[in-house]
Amino acid sequence: MKPVIIISANGEWRAVKSFYPEAGIQQSPFGEYFDATFDKIRVTLFHGGWGKISAAATAQYVIDQFKPDLLINLGTCGGFEGHIDRETIILAEKTIVYDIIEKMADGSVETAFYTTDLDLAWLPRVLPYPVLRGLLISADRDILAGDIPMLIQKYQAVAADWESGAIAWVAKKNNVRALILRGVTDLVSAGGGEAYGDYELFVQQANRIMKKLFDQLPKWLGAIEKVEQGYRGY
Repeated sequence: MKPVIIISANGEWRAVKSFYPEAGIQQSPFGEYFDATFDKIRVTLFHGGWGKISAAATAQYVIDQFKPDLLINLGTCGGFEGHIDRETIILAEKTIVYDIIEKMADGSVETAFYTTDLDLAWLPRVLPYPVLRGLLISADRDILAGDIPMLIQKYQAVAADWESGAIAWVAKKNNVRALILRGVTDLVSAGGGEAYGDYELFVQQANRIMKKLFDQLPKWLGAIEKVEQGYRGY
């Protein structure tokens, strides 16, 4: 197994670097990266940058340069109040880019083009940690409170981020397995977002989520490796 982990938002990457203060940081044209070992499994951690453009470009760069057989995206997302709890970890089975505005038609063709169904049949039958398997939607913006009813009705969405749709789309185009795990940092309702205007709250919650994901990462990698090695019961 040859995994590369993409970390998107700057705040998420700062949190990850704080977990590995002795890491030998290297530079790429797109962002920093370094290597780490999790239970003897060597992994490259790469700062992919925020937004769909950076996410797509760095995903393709990582695939071309590092030749991973597994692309992992660990990060955060915002949840819809009343539909999901804070700190829930979502395992993306499907991603949709929802901020396409098409005025010449209804936009359904364009939205379908950037919708990705992820094949997760290679994961262990019993996952190492509880997750919510389902949909993540992406846009180059935070969740707009007024959009929530539409996003629930149209997509049955419960959470959104900025990058997972681009990363999943690029991975599938390259026939590379993708594992996207994102934790809910804050909730948004019709009255606004908990972290809107309070960036420090997001930073604190992002640190909690990233710590949780990285604490769990060794068991995810170990379980995936056992599936690849044909261990019975996985």
